[in-house]
Order: sequence, then structure tokens, then C-alpha cells
Amino acid sequence: MSTHQSRRSFLGHAAAGFSTLAASRFAQAQAAVEPPPRALQIECAVSEPVSIEVNARAIPNFEPRDRTRTRFGSLDYRSGLVLTSPYRGFGGLSGIRLDTKGERFLAVSDQGGWFTGRIRYASGKMTGLDDVEAAPLLGAEGRPITEKRLWWDSESIARDGNFVYVGLERVNQILRYDFSKGGTAARGEAIPVPAGVRKLPSNKGLEALVVVPKGKDQNMPLAGTLIAFSERGLDADGNLTAFLIGGPSPGQFSVRRIEKYDISDAVLLPSGELLILERKFSWFTGVNIRIRSIPLKSIAPGALVDGPALFVADLGHEIDNMEGIDAHVTPDGETVLTLVSDDNFSMLQRTLLLQFTLAE
Repeated sequence: MSTHQSRRSFLGHAAAGFSTLAASRFAQAQAAVEPPPRALQIECAVSEPVSIEVNARAIPNFEPRDRTRTRFGSLDYRSGLVLTSPYRGFGGLSGIRLDTKGERFLAVSDQGGWFTGRIRYASGKMTGLDDVEAAPLLGAEGRPITEKRLWWDSESIARDGNFVYVGLERVNQILRYDFSKGGTAARGEAIPVPAGVRKLPSNKGLEALVVVPKGKDQNMPLAGTLIAFSERGLDADGNLTAFLIGGPSPGQFSVRRIEKYDISDAVLLPSGELLILERKFSWFTGVNIRIRSIPLKSIAPGALVDGPALFVADLGHEIDNMEGIDAHVTPDGETVLTLVSDDNFSMLQRTLLLQFTLAE
């Protein structure tokens, strides 16, 4: 059997496996919601960060069918890693934020955990992770949020200086952490959210958060606004609902839903373009992901926004359940996008870290 045939056969089995997994998760969502696995609760029982080992295997080609190809839509593939760890709580990564150099990272797991560390590079390509630590997300009382029913599904993250915002999908609340008060040991305080946020579906609710920066050097529309996107909260016309929280013009708007894609994360570029990471699942094709560009200036209360697709990929590429996206600019002026996947703590899935350059 040829390598190409083996790959296609593998992808077919992977799609089937992912289908089975998705069906199982859907069934669980319709039933009573269960708490996170006991193993994760045990490992998050202490509030102090713990150092963990994370191993990395390089992904040299984004499309194994054509190893010479590096351009995918408006993106150029840079490098990728498959991440594994003996730490039982590692996985479920649903959001990531990097420093301005693209090195230090803060990631959130949908099982109520923080992960911090540093990406190691060689000649511009990722080679591994160093100094990785895990810690539980704490509530206002200083206890892990997993101790509260439904509070463990932490799906989205945004950062504004020392303040970090985390969206909880099951209960559709947003916690704000002041990292000047202990970093990942800081306590989260629930912030007021619009009534529409509380009405989102419990398993298709808050999925992406973006802060529009403000300050004397910032001249962006909506400066000081926290933008919250639902995964699949739909308006009367079947489009995806989103919210402007705080800032100069709070309110609700919609993102045109195309081809049944749902939102999984978003990032704001210095150019004022908002990139939305989307995904969909089909019994026939498995997982598909897409990145769309939305002009920030088009967003306003009551608006229906749309934008072109910059990137589309499926199981013929090195993807999984991609749930997080962030961006940084290199000293050479290149905009680098970093994507991370949620493996759902499943043997059928992988934790991937992928990087692309946004082509001009």
C-alpha cells in the first residue's frame, strides 16, 4: 500500500473515530452535565502551579499529500508540533494567548485549568515547550472553579495587560483575573454580562473573547471593549450572536453564519482586522476549519458582519479540533498566527500547536 493510500485510509478511520466521539459528546450534552473527570479534579485540588513535562514531535508538512506545498489560502505554513504529556490533566486546550515575541504563552483548558510556559524555536520553527506549569482556575473564594457545578467548561480567553478574561460556556459567565495579584494564583471575579449572554445555549455558548486595546497609542474603533462570541447562539435569522461588553457602544451584533460553521476563537490584529477561527463537523468529511477576516470597523450594535475566508482545511491536512488562535508580529514585520487544538482527552485526537505566516 502506498504512503498516500495509507494516509487516506488513516484519515478515513480518523474521521469515523471523530464521528463516534462527536456523537458521544452530543449525547452527553443532551443529558445531565457531568463534572470533569475525577483525575483532573484531583490534580487541580491544589492552587499552587506545578511543573509538568510536555513532549513535542515536529509536524514538518501541513499537507502530507503534497510535501512541497507551503501556501494554504492566505497563510504560509511555518511549523507545527504534536504535544503529549504524562501529566493526566494536560489537554483540552481551548484558548491561547502569547506575548509580543510569540514565546511565553498562557493557555486555558476546558477542564478549568491554566497552562503557562515558553515556546522554543530554532531558525523560526517551533521545536518544543519549556518551563510548562499547570494550575487550576480559581474562583472568588480562592478555590478551584471545578468545585462549582458546571463551572469547569472554560472555553475562551482574552488578555488586556494584567487582566485576563475567561469565558465559561456551560453557565455563560465571564471571569476576570488580575494577574498582578499572583498570576495564575489570582482569583476570578464574575463580571456583569448582557442578558443575551445568559440566554445562550449551555453547550454552544461563550466560545471566544477579544479585548480591543485602549490607550494613548491606540486608535481603534471600540477601544476598551470586550467582544464575546458565541459558538452557536443563533439570532432570529440563523446567524451567530456576539456581544460588545463595556467600551463606547455596548450591545449585540451578529456574524453571518456560512456553511454551518461555528465559532471556536478569535484574535484582533494590529491592522484592525478581526480573525475568526471556525470549525464544523460532518459525518461524511469529519472536521473542517476555517479562518475568516472581519473588519473591526464594521462591528457595531445591531450590525450583521461578514468577511472573506483566508484559510480552509480538513482532515487531509494536519488538523484536529482546533479551538484556539492568537497572533504576534516578528521583528521582520511578519504576522504569525498560532493555532492550538482541544483533544477532548481522547486517544483518538491530538493536541496540536500550529504556526502560519499571514501572507501580504
